[in-house]
Amino acid sequence: MKTLILAGGVGKSLFPLSREQYPKQFLKFNRYSLFQMAVKRALKITSPMKTYVVTSNSQKFMVLDQLSEINADIELLLEPEPRGTLPAVYFGIKETDAKKVLVMPSDQIIENGEYLKLLRESEGLCKDYLVAFGVKAKEANPNYGYIKPGKAISGGYTIDRFVEKPEDAAALVSEGYLWNTGTYIFNSKLFIEECERFCPDVGMAFEKGVDFAYSALPRLSLDKEIMEKTRRGAVVQMDAAWNDAGSFDAIYELLQKDSNGNAIRGEFISVDSKNNVVIGDRLIATVGLEDTVVVETRDVILVCPRKEATKVREVVKILKGVNDKRIESHVTVYRPWGSYTVLEEGPAYKVKRITVKPGKRLSLQMHYHRSEHWVVVRGTARVTVGDREFILRNGESTFVPAGTKHRLENPGLIPLDIIEAQIGEYIEEDDIVRFDDDFGREKS
Repeated sequence: MKTLILAGGVGKSLFPLSREQYPKQFLKFNRYSLFQMAVKRALKITSPMKTYVVTSNSQKFMVLDQLSEINADIELLLEPEPRGTLPAVYFGIKETDAKKVLVMPSDQIIENGEYLKLLRESEGLCKDYLVAFGVKAKEANPNYGYIKPGKAISGGYTIDRFVEKPEDAAALVSEGYLWNTGTYIFNSKLFIEECERFCPDVGMAFEKGVDFAYSALPRLSLDKEIMEKTRRGAVVQMDAAWNDAGSFDAIYELLQKDSNGNAIRGEFISVDSKNNVVIGDRLIATVGLEDTVVVETRDVILVCPRKEATKVREVVKILKGVNDKRIESHVTVYRPWGSYTVLEEGPAYKVKRITVKPGKRLSLQMHYHRSEHWVVVRGTARVTVGDREFILRNGESTFVPAGTKHRLENPGLIPLDIIEAQIGEYIEEDDIVRFDDDFGREKS
């Protein structure tokens, strides 16, 4: 059996913490991100040689960074662009030539080591069934998938009904439906047969190649297109603490609470406030506030009742409708060489803090419309400006005129931090021409 970890989602449900370029699976609510915890779980089932991450090109370097942090050397299967869970699983099966696959989401928390044993014991079921894993529903949450167990079979139950995000969630909970965890074990032959029956366009598209498939197919949900329709599904109930971290109400369960039930990450002063979710990069103080979400990032503040927190997707939809770039990334943007944070900007100028990892370097590049001034605040920089190459240390600086080839490198053993002041009539990120790049990014 091989494992496919699905890590290509975009950041809507936890905005402004999550963004398109920094979706929720990469958020850290304790020592590890949700993605890193998923990888650690997967490696207890299959070896690194049989474990794969399915993700998009745009998230490649984020995935590699997080894998490096936990010393996990596993292969990436890169989707040209996100197309939903059905194409991702089909792509993974075809690329790995797997006879059986364990499909795992990368954005959940599961606590109970026994469930790993259950996954192994359930492998035999996939000979005749598409096997889903469920947990007992604790509440009527309309944002989850629901599974009604049917006839008992060896190790589980047939699926009587599978419903993704129902309107009548309360009724389903009262009838004993399980929450769908999004974890599956598939016999590849059976999975492809059901795809051909219910969604034949997927197989036909992939016959013409991966690039064609991802350009031709719409977003397709595995749950809606296959699991809701198949009569060959089975469900295994897991006795585990499961949290999909899909809303701020779910995040409330993950964070430590103070004596008044406030779930806090960051500096917080509470006066007569209780049962709030408070997350921020600076001091947040509340007075007489109850059952409210308060999330502060450098560029966005969210305030809403906890019971309304799932509507944050509507905020993302509104911002997307006006092409607001804040849905794409934070003020801190991650790159394969490190990161940059926008500290200040205005007409014709922008100030950044740039951090370069030890041994890494930016591309050899040039800008048409902006000049740059660099000041080293920590570490040692090897700098190329035109035909000159030289070293800068703490407090030293240099100027890069517009139209000049340049490069920044960290030859040291500690991170390099510089302050960059950009000046020009156009200072957006697409004013860049690359001449050489260590990470295979496009030249321009």
